[in-house]
Amino acid sequence: MAIKPIKKRSNAVAVKEVYPLSEAVELVQKHTFTKFDASMDIAIRLGIDPKKSDQMVRGTVTFPHGTGKKCRILVLCTADKEQEAKLAGADYVGLDDYIAKIAQGWTDVDVIITMPTVMAKLGKLGTILGPRGLMPNPKVGTVTMDVAKMVKEVKGGKVSFKADKYGIVHSSVGRVSFAKEKIVENIMEMLRTIVKLKPASSKGLYVNSISLSSTMSRGIFVDRSISVGL
Repeated sequence: MAIKPIKKRSNAVAVKEVYPLSEAVELVQKHTFTKFDASMDIAIRLGIDPKKSDQMVRGTVTFPHGTGKKCRILVLCTADKEQEAKLAGADYVGLDDYIAKIAQGWTDVDVIITMPTVMAKLGKLGTILGPRGLMPNPKVGTVTMDVAKMVKEVKGGKVSFKADKYGIVHSSVGRVSFAKEKIVENIMEMLRTIVKLKPASSKGLYVNSISLSSTMSRGIFVDRSISVGL
């Protein structure tokens, strides 16, 4: 039986059509109909083999306009660092009590920051924190002696990212309610950071595709040529 072609509505977004960045942002904003202020998300498919350790792409980016999301931060530190962590804006501060809580399944935070001297205590929590992307890592700055500085940076819009097993980097880049120009600037900062992290062993095309979506919309493909020359 012949398959009938799908009729496109005049206000529909063409499937797999590639748009300039500014227009793609505008399309996601126009085609988001949630009652809440949805997240604007980006997915960047990289030409890497994530199975090879020398091709893993991970890092941090500080968005000039933040993500618009309230970030809940837990600082696991020794008693002498607790006060400065609280003054910097950490939502939860402590050590053994929170480690016990996490061991029982509590993970109601977005970022965990700790000190090098405390990391040994977190080893047993790897199976809980690892799959949720919450395990502190010195490579992204969440294992540091200057916990207050890191708390301020995260509250100010610093976000960690890591390519998944398919070589795709996912991140929020703002809220749908943001001015289009602010979202564009956040995205360009993200792309600049990722391009700088290109592994030396990665050959061929590095940024294969870029797509944008909101919490409840489908993806809009962005012209990947914007990453050239960054």
